[in-house]
Amino acid sequence: MAQQIQMLALSPTMEKGVITKWLKKTGDKISEGEVICEVETDKATMEYECPEEGTLLKIVVEEGGEAAVGEVIAMVGEEGEDVSSQDKKPEQEPQAGSEEQPSEEEAKEDSEKPEKKENTGSEEGKQESPEPKKKTEQKKQKPKDENIKNKVKSTPLARKLAKQHGLELSSISGTGPAGRVVVRDVEQAIKKDSKPEKKEADPRALRETAGLQDEEVPVSSMRKAIAGRLSESKFSAPHYYLKVDVNTSELIVTREKLKLDSSKKISFNSFLIKLAAEAIKHHPVVNSSWAESKIVRHGSVDVGLAVAVKDGLITPVVRNCGSKGIMEIESELAGLIELAGNGGLKKEQYEGNTFTISNLGSYGIDEFTAIINPPASAILAVGRITDKPVIDAAGNITAGPMMSLTLSCDHRVIDGAAGAAFLSDLKRFIEEPISAFY
Repeated sequence: MAQQIQMLALSPTMEKGVITKWLKKTGDKISEGEVICEVETDKATMEYECPEEGTLLKIVVEEGGEAAVGEVIAMVGEEGEDVSSQDKKPEQEPQAGSEEQPSEEEAKEDSEKPEKKENTGSEEGKQESPEPKKKTEQKKQKPKDENIKNKVKSTPLARKLAKQHGLELSSISGTGPAGRVVVRDVEQAIKKDSKPEKKEADPRALRETAGLQDEEVPVSSMRKAIAGRLSESKFSAPHYYLKVDVNTSELIVTREKLKLDSSKKISFNSFLIKLAAEAIKHHPVVNSSWAESKIVRHGSVDVGLAVAVKDGLITPVVRNCGSKGIMEIESELAGLIELAGNGGLKKEQYEGNTFTISNLGSYGIDEFTAIINPPASAILAVGRITDKPVIDAAGNITAGPMMSLTLSCDHRVIDGAAGAAFLSDLKRFIEEPISAFY
């Protein structure tokens, strides 16, 4: 049985299209997926791939014809098959470009009815509907220039292009079927209408002239994921930022002491993860996630550390940091960072963080603000340790190792006072590490 080939939506916003060119003629053999015609949509001229296989039995919409999405444009079936009863196009509403003029009968009826109503005193005359009169009045009130504009046959893309350049379609000669104005006609009109003006040098062309060419780098799946995730976070979560400088003298001493006792170097990141987890115990709201109709308070403190990898970054997560010791965190973190560098992290090893730390101190960065990494509601941005003037216990000004911390919070979950209280305790724990455990 013959199959109807319908106009498909070739773009998300497409409602109808114009057949600009048929690449197949009646009687041609067609394979499934083969391009049979070109369709002009509201976006561009696109190729139409036939969804059926067989012989092109009939072209229903000729070149230059317009069809709504879902309307039959052709028939495909077995050679010689009769399609006369299957190819009827659904009745269409008048197009925006068609002229609405009353028929002779309508005009006569409209002109006679007022007289009939005026000359008769019968009840029937009083009950006559005034609708035809309103219709005639509306048509009479239609502006002349709008009628002229609507008489011009044109394609959707041509109308769009003309509107963008402020051109009247009535001033453009159409070269399409039946005098329809198509894109090339509008483009020619734009060229004629444009006045010679001094063009500014294209920076790209200047670079190419100098032998320096731009490079277009394909976006990797990781980069797309990072872009989507952080864009959503930045534009959906109302960020606010809290900054504090901390003296790391005692932290450095504690780190060196543990190194001597265990013969193992412990990273500052491991200390920050552990001390942040201890501060979160006092401020559990920081360990929460926004879930539209509810806020989820997480029982486990799962801290993600932003790690730079090829073509992006990833956040391996150390689970249940509140119940782990510093040495255990160091060992687990080192293994996760190694896996991240080799691209060997499993999904459960980098998703589901409840708090995040991003440390750019090793790059010489003093301070910065970070974008919250969902589902967490806060992220701690850590700068480098550098000597700055500090006042000691005796009131003397000396040089001390200072580090800048900036906390980004989601205001939907963490209010300013709660974020400040957490950061204040974290500062105290870094400056007096022993206080974190008492």
